[in-house]
Amino acid sequence: MPRTPGSSRSPRSRRSARALLPSAAALLLALPLTACGGTSGAEQQELTLYSADGLKAEDGSGFYDKVFKGFEKETGIKVRYVEGGSGEMVQRLAREKSNTKADVVVTLPPFIQQADGKGLLASYRPQGSDKVADGDKAPSGNWTTIARNYLCFIYNSRELKEAPPKTWKDLLDPRFKGKLQYSTPGVAGDGTAVLVKAVHDFGGKEPAMAYLKELQKNNVGPSRSTGQLAPKVNKGELLVANGDVQMNFANTETMPNQGIFFPAGDDGKPTTFALPYAAGLVKDAPHSENARKFLDYLLSEGVQRDVSAVGGGFSARTDIKATDPNAIALARIMQGVEVFRPDWTEVDKNLPSYVDAWKSATGS
Repeated sequence: MPRTPGSSRSPRSRRSARALLPSAAALLLALPLTACGGTSGAEQQELTLYSADGLKAEDGSGFYDKVFKGFEKETGIKVRYVEGGSGEMVQRLAREKSNTKADVVVTLPPFIQQADGKGLLASYRPQGSDKVADGDKAPSGNWTTIARNYLCFIYNSRELKEAPPKTWKDLLDPRFKGKLQYSTPGVAGDGTAVLVKAVHDFGGKEPAMAYLKELQKNNVGPSRSTGQLAPKVNKGELLVANGDVQMNFANTETMPNQGIFFPAGDDGKPTTFALPYAAGLVKDAPHSENARKFLDYLLSEGVQRDVSAVGGGFSARTDIKATDPNAIALARIMQGVEVFRPDWTEVDKNLPSYVDAWKSATGS
């Protein structure tokens, strides 16, 4: 990722680790986890985090990597980490509702709202959450944004240097046949975001699905992992894919052949919307006190400054004005892009119908 001289970044800092989820999950399930109220002294020095991928790096240089080390040093509490798609994490929480194993969950919208609606979250307002904008946290206190982020698309900047795509219409060009892919709506947070943006840009569900049906002639097919797409774009196996600013910006140093863009509608104006990482205390968490301390730590001033400097994202706190090189570069990327705000309550309510309509339109 673009960082200060001498720094390094794993090319798989985001959703690429999803392929490892089954083994990671198996390891977690093999651990002696106890039900709420039955922890020993040793077990009380830990917590389990279920998270959407993107903030941890394989080489140990990611945002989460620094957070986990700093938190353990400060509190003695070790974070046990389980990673997957936003939808996958919420589904797992729901399956485990009668025997809760996670203490904190971090997902992208609308899945954090989905977790809240399913009664999987407990109310807790972390220290520092008063500095988070009202639109970036639940009025109930059941979840709070810890890092702001935005939907984007990427293209191979080496092969498309002379004519990069700029609009939705550009993506229908035959040159992208078998060279375009986006992650699965309803499973991946970024894939679901493609639906939300299309509905907004095309003025409704029906015209959006008509477009996505036409786009299917170029689409490789569903992908459960957004992070697996970026390396393919960088290599030229794909020419276009979906993603998000934090993920793709963080990978720029190790994947230099990807350019970020925001597909525009017929008016030519690029648009996007906030796709933040939001955290919530899991209801009946086995280590709820440790979880509260962790949520406080995530919103602390020092950690929030690292959201851009280390994570390549945008601080959740409005009182922090980051000036590090990453923050400056991120501001440049967002310049001239119209940011709209989805009605997440409506999206959460109608998500099943959106996904069903997408499956019908694309034959997926």
